[in-house]
Amino acid sequence: MPLTLNHGHLTDSVCTMHFLRIKSVHSSLAAKLLVVSTLLLSGLGIPTADAVSFRQIPATKWFNVLADDSLVSSNVRKTNPISSSANLEASTKFDVTYNFFPDWAKKEVKASLEIWAANFKSSVTVSVDATWERSKSEEILGSAKAGSYFSSFTGSPDPSLWYVSALANALAGYDLDRNSPEIIIQVNSEAPWNTRGDGAPNQSEYDLKSVMLHEVGHGLGFSSNGSYETFFGVGTLARPTPFDAYLQTIDERRLIDLPTPSKELGDALTSPLVWSGPLGIKANSGIKPKIFTPPIFEAGSSISHLDETTFTNTALDSVMTPRLAASEIFVGPGPLMLAMMEDMRNKPPAGITNDLPLAPRNPTALVSDASAFITFDPPANIRTAQISEYIVKNIKTGVEKKSLSSPVIFSGLRNGTSYRFTVIAKNALGVSVEAKTNAVVPQASWKSITFDANSDGSNLASAVFNGKPVVAYNDSKSADLKLAIFDGKVWKKTIVDGQGGTEGRTSNEIASAISVCVNGIAPLQTMHIFYSDVTDKDLRYAKYDGKTFDFEVVDGDGPSENSYKDPVRVRTSSDVSVSNACVATASDIQVFYRDQSQGVTLGAVKSNGGPWKYELVDGDRDTDGRSTGDVSFHMEATLVGRTTYLVYDSVTGFDETRKVTSGSVRLASRTGVNPSDWQYLELDSATDKSFIAGYDVAIANIGNSAQVAWLAGPSTTPGVANEIRWAKVDSPKRISKIVSGNFGQPGEHLSTNGKTIIYNCQERLCAINTESKILNQNSIRLVTSSQELKPVDSIWLTINKSLNLLASKKGKMVLLKP
Repeated sequence: MPLTLNHGHLTDSVCTMHFLRIKSVHSSLAAKLLVVSTLLLSGLGIPTADAVSFRQIPATKWFNVLADDSLVSSNVRKTNPISSSANLEASTKFDVTYNFFPDWAKKEVKASLEIWAANFKSSVTVSVDATWERSKSEEILGSAKAGSYFSSFTGSPDPSLWYVSALANALAGYDLDRNSPEIIIQVNSEAPWNTRGDGAPNQSEYDLKSVMLHEVGHGLGFSSNGSYETFFGVGTLARPTPFDAYLQTIDERRLIDLPTPSKELGDALTSPLVWSGPLGIKANSGIKPKIFTPPIFEAGSSISHLDETTFTNTALDSVMTPRLAASEIFVGPGPLMLAMMEDMRNKPPAGITNDLPLAPRNPTALVSDASAFITFDPPANIRTAQISEYIVKNIKTGVEKKSLSSPVIFSGLRNGTSYRFTVIAKNALGVSVEAKTNAVVPQASWKSITFDANSDGSNLASAVFNGKPVVAYNDSKSADLKLAIFDGKVWKKTIVDGQGGTEGRTSNEIASAISVCVNGIAPLQTMHIFYSDVTDKDLRYAKYDGKTFDFEVVDGDGPSENSYKDPVRVRTSSDVSVSNACVATASDIQVFYRDQSQGVTLGAVKSNGGPWKYELVDGDRDTDGRSTGDVSFHMEATLVGRTTYLVYDSVTGFDETRKVTSGSVRLASRTGVNPSDWQYLELDSATDKSFIAGYDVAIANIGNSAQVAWLAGPSTTPGVANEIRWAKVDSPKRISKIVSGNFGQPGEHLSTNGKTIIYNCQERLCAINTESKILNQNSIRLVTSSQELKPVDSIWLTINKSLNLLASKKGKMVLLKP
């Protein structure tokens, strides 16, 4: 069977983890570190990084709500959304993936998420992975954990704390890890639920919506990272959350100021603790809210709930106590919980400063236009040193800049001049020794003119149609699919789909990969556009003859999932919205796409205007050159003569946290459209250096051959690429490679015209001259200097015989030239 990162049943909507997408914001908005090893220093777990913008660790602790047999005096507890503050953003969208859930339960989950959408404010969609299965204990009604914890990201109120995924994204303003869900929830399938959906459980039934309200609260940040060793009574809090930062003992000692690991901390975890956040205290009538800390530590309950005894009969505020009574109902989070959640969006007061700060770690200077990006990691003793600020100094000029966190942008520099910088950390006791960066030479970025000031072009595809360049693109602001055609003087733009609902159009939002291919003879050519919507997640098709559009669904709207084991290929009900690529000849249209539920590559062929014929391309078996990897998170295709080349990535191994440990880049080719004619080649894969190949791919026709480009990185930091690689399909073993180096962390998206590869570099765009005789840092040029809040797609266009790059810059689509 294929190797897949999914878990769930074929009849459910299942979310596969796209671990081959690098995050540098997003995979993606900032370069990230996945901490896979721990350096113990002064009793603290200290992650290390190479010039990263934030740190990330997987979340491993589950937080439960337990069944309580007692009855409550008033079983309906209501609350209204709190008003927004300066730190709260627009209402939030939740995207839930169901594994094994019955239909009645899905409705309860949906209802609870709608309530949270009005109470937890974020501009970033919160992805929830929910599984319906038997719990390890009959007492557990539900369990939840975050996808990850993040620290030192832009927008972090306190860079020494670790924020759960959803809260970190809300504070950062972008998705720090698009490849993983923000919240993971397990619901006990064997609990005595009220399945009627009437909101009125009897005295022997439990309300699922109330359980979900509770568990989502944990996933949004109502949770401690502390742990307790029962034999010796030792407590550990190596990576405190903002929830931990507001916990204090009765004598007002902060929990995070206690030594860790230690018996003293263990005693505190099993003794009374209270909340010290000002908003939480105000919501509790001026009294510090008491936390659930029984004398016998209860994993999954202790230090991550409000006290059961204190808040049992307090109506709204008992939603975050550790137990839920039969027949008990909540229709919203209580005002106390919401106030505590808002406390966590603010910087906690400084604690006790015990040490001088050590030097900042991994200082790095990155190339920019008349400026430099200075990135660094906090000192190893950040917890005990209580850093107040960082001071970055230009060694050449003596100019200093102060900052609360990394990165620091040093402007006013001369392009072509070499600079180095020092970074020191400062606290109430003094300053650290200085840490020096590498030398960096700023350079001019490419010139730009506006293409579409009202669109960010989140996904792009281009072609030549009847002798004219055309661009199909998503607009994340309006969620439409647009088409622009150059008439020789101006670009004429029209909305293709996304505001429709009639004549085959969809009224759903469109935010997916796009592919465009053209066949026929000018001036009577036909354009074929493939894309997906975010709701039905079908593969959609728009055909354009220069005058009118025709629309249809290619796949995804089948009556059931077409198992990879079934040799008879028909329409499937799978999510087929992740990736797609197309090619077209005079008689045939071929489109390839990922089956998200099964981790395989599918294809559909339309010949001479006939019906779609379906095929399974790869990911189903390890014979005939095929793979059982989890394939095609990214894919691109091109024609060379009559031969179709399809390049895609594949996950071939992952660890217990489902992070990729090995991956490869594969190339499938065939002449014609016969499903049995595919030939397969592994372009790049894990080696003795433990490289993971993939992350993104690109391909371009270069006459009698094609150039393929991809990213690669070591398995010691899964999810983090450090090289760009490329090869020609007629000499696939002659792989060229280059390290991004002083230009920053490489990430998706990739594009190539066969001579120049464009890639995202530290949330900007960089270009590699693949024809350089000597590949080094001089082969890389800076394309854009402004950091974007998500990965930037780009495509090459020839306009009036002039080569241009189309991309997004500061939220607008622009044409770029050196």
